[in-house]
Amino acid sequence: MKENSATQAPSLDPTYEVRKGETITAWIVSELISDGFPGTAAPAEDRVNYRFINGFVDVGDLPCRKAFWAEMVGRTIEPERDWPAAHLNLPGSNRRVEFTGFWHVPTHVRRWLKGTLRTDAPRRLHLRLRTCGGLRIWVNGAEQVRFEPFRRNVESTTDVTLDLHPGDNEILLHAEDLAERDTIWFFELELLDEAPLTVVLPVPLDSDEVNRLAALVRDVRPSRDVFVGSALELVFDAPSGTDLPLLVEVVSHGHDRAILTRAATTLGAAETRLSIPETLGIPDGYHSVRLTIGSGAGTVTRVIDAAFLGRLSPATRAGSITERKRAALDFSARHGAERISRALAMVASGSDDRTTIDRLIAVTLQSIDRREDCSDFVLVPLLWLVRAYGGHLGPQTVERIRASVLAYRYWVDEPGNDVMWFWSENHVLCFHTSQLLAGDFLPDAVFAASGRSGREQAALAKARLHRWFDSVEAHGLAEWNSAAYYPIDFIGLLALEHWAEPELAGRARRQLDLIFEMIALHTLAGVPAGSQGRAYDKELRAGPLTELAPFAAVAFGEGWLNGGVASLPMFCSSAYVPPTRLDRLARLEPGRAIEARYAQGLDAGKLVLFKNEAAQLSTVVDHKTGQKGHQQHVMDIRLAGHPMARLWVNHPGEDDPWGTQRPSYWAGSGILPRVAQHRDLALMIFDTEDHRNGWTHAYLGRDGFDEILIEDNWLIVRSGAGFAALYATNGLTMLTKGATAGRELRSEGRLCGWIAAIGCGSGTDLERFRKRIHLTEVSFDADRRLLSVAPPDRPALRLSHDGAFSLGGKPLTFGHAQPQPEITFDSAGPAGRADRLFYS
Repeated sequence: MKENSATQAPSLDPTYEVRKGETITAWIVSELISDGFPGTAAPAEDRVNYRFINGFVDVGDLPCRKAFWAEMVGRTIEPERDWPAAHLNLPGSNRRVEFTGFWHVPTHVRRWLKGTLRTDAPRRLHLRLRTCGGLRIWVNGAEQVRFEPFRRNVESTTDVTLDLHPGDNEILLHAEDLAERDTIWFFELELLDEAPLTVVLPVPLDSDEVNRLAALVRDVRPSRDVFVGSALELVFDAPSGTDLPLLVEVVSHGHDRAILTRAATTLGAAETRLSIPETLGIPDGYHSVRLTIGSGAGTVTRVIDAAFLGRLSPATRAGSITERKRAALDFSARHGAERISRALAMVASGSDDRTTIDRLIAVTLQSIDRREDCSDFVLVPLLWLVRAYGGHLGPQTVERIRASVLAYRYWVDEPGNDVMWFWSENHVLCFHTSQLLAGDFLPDAVFAASGRSGREQAALAKARLHRWFDSVEAHGLAEWNSAAYYPIDFIGLLALEHWAEPELAGRARRQLDLIFEMIALHTLAGVPAGSQGRAYDKELRAGPLTELAPFAAVAFGEGWLNGGVASLPMFCSSAYVPPTRLDRLARLEPGRAIEARYAQGLDAGKLVLFKNEAAQLSTVVDHKTGQKGHQQHVMDIRLAGHPMARLWVNHPGEDDPWGTQRPSYWAGSGILPRVAQHRDLALMIFDTEDHRNGWTHAYLGRDGFDEILIEDNWLIVRSGAGFAALYATNGLTMLTKGATAGRELRSEGRLCGWIAAIGCGSGTDLERFRKRIHLTEVSFDADRRLLSVAPPDRPALRLSHDGAFSLGGKPLTFGHAQPQPEITFDSAGPAGRADRLFYS
């Protein structure tokens, strides 16, 4: 975009030139207007066939959306012009105007926007409108566009025309949607004309001020990957040039979105770094940082993220697992997030803080009574609490819990007008477990939504749970290795292992054993990592702060505790103990290296892990190659020297480095690559012809590395005794400005091959690793989409985008379709000592 076209008369108005293929993103935006919109309660179509897939699931239209279509499409909307401005939306890293968010109950969400388009002569302006939601556009008071597909989280497109008169044209927009839990809500207006368009913002700012504000929100970032005992520091690429008010709010990523601290300060005219001392002492976590810059009509907002950690080194937690459980239970009681499992930890550890316990129960009952999305996750530990410790809660509290349990909706065959998600493998498990535990708790009572007795509910839940286990035992979990969702699976599995009859309890125990085996394999120096079936930025960029990290610490004796309590207190107050044989997988002795292979999920996430004492390489191979991605994290490198020492490669699914789409900039891939791995070497081929973003990139957890080298097309890093290298056939460029400065290496081009390798050793071994890397021959035949890599003195690996993979010309096939991991290489065994690795 260019400021102030040369063909225009001089003006103090802030103007931008939008060219063909660019989008109009400069608008004044109103506050969010929201109202509940439940529709009429009704049963939903039961599409759960217990064959869980990885990615988007079409579940049909809920009662609330059917009512929304009936009432909202085509209705009369009177244009509102006098609403107070909430903030400016300025040109930046996102070509969309986006309001994506999460609403736990069905909610009608709306915003007004306004701006000005300038033209020297009458003009028919041709635009391509893409939206999730609906959009109406008024030009100079007359409605000219009405596009209202209102398809949940599905982008709809139409071409529209705006008739402009000479001079300035007032544009008013009304954007709206029905929010159903995770809601993608945006619009995008792309210019189709060859002639550029001048956009004017109706605010009392000059062009320079607007440009500075746009740059500030586009480029702001934390100065570090993690703040350890220090205050949050924000970095900007350039000074603002004038003193600006700045409001900083640090917000928990938890269900309650609690504001952990708030600071009103000033960004000085010459400052490019700003420390926020109010953030000292906030709870450990990967938190949202909400920034409001400027004042009045010149206010802009930005949400980024930052990690806060109490200590860098993983604690070695000695003693028996029983002692570690007790310590973690006490920690959760004192420092747990505001969830019902913290109350379970408090009661189980003997706390008499009735005020906190009663508050947590009250908030939980409110969520259950409103049938909020994810209320099934809190109903299970609530039932555990009341069944195990009802005598400690008091008769009035137990009666309130009893009333909420009886009024709840346990499955789609029961009428409802909520947006609870019944269809993914973790929710299916938690709903069925809730139904079983509730039915057993109140066997003779009548449950309001179904009209069944508790005994009937329990019998139905038992049959459904056996179908769930039939599926996951045969195929594994679609959300493999997920640091976000294994703790949710634990909610149901731990409750069943503890409370269910022997057959179901045994099936739950075996699944727990399997999950802990996968955690052990993918844990390095206390941080569970690796390829994941569903990942978010917060799980990738802050390993020790995930809800999964404390499970590894308790189970294997090394790592971090944190405020995550979705299921940890259930683990710690249960008798379940992971198999002791897993300790040797979680913590490899010096000199040992292993490879494991197995498959997870109906659509076969074929997983390969290679791990030594200081480095870990993990991939999912042959997974939906060439298709649009979701939240699959296909390749991951983790080094042991620092908890944030992490590398991965993906194809960005959106434009905004701090976005929350699925796939996002860092989590998932816009187009999934072809991937293959053999031992300590992985190959990836990206073909992104069908996506707007024609480049791929690597994330570099910069704080975690002791040495970083970029030589030729190679990146070589060291963290402690762990080494890693990445190669891109289109070359590597480190970004030095913007939100990802110093942490993003980009490789331009729609067709690109990547190589990843790991090793370990002493300081002098790094030079040996570096020499072997530079002696490695890499070739990429773009026409045949064929990637070859030949390390020195080793047979070449060759990967084709069509799936053929070979070592020294001999085909390598993935013959491990079972969910149970198989150790396919162990350097400690006789065969392992004879099998030479590429780089380790």
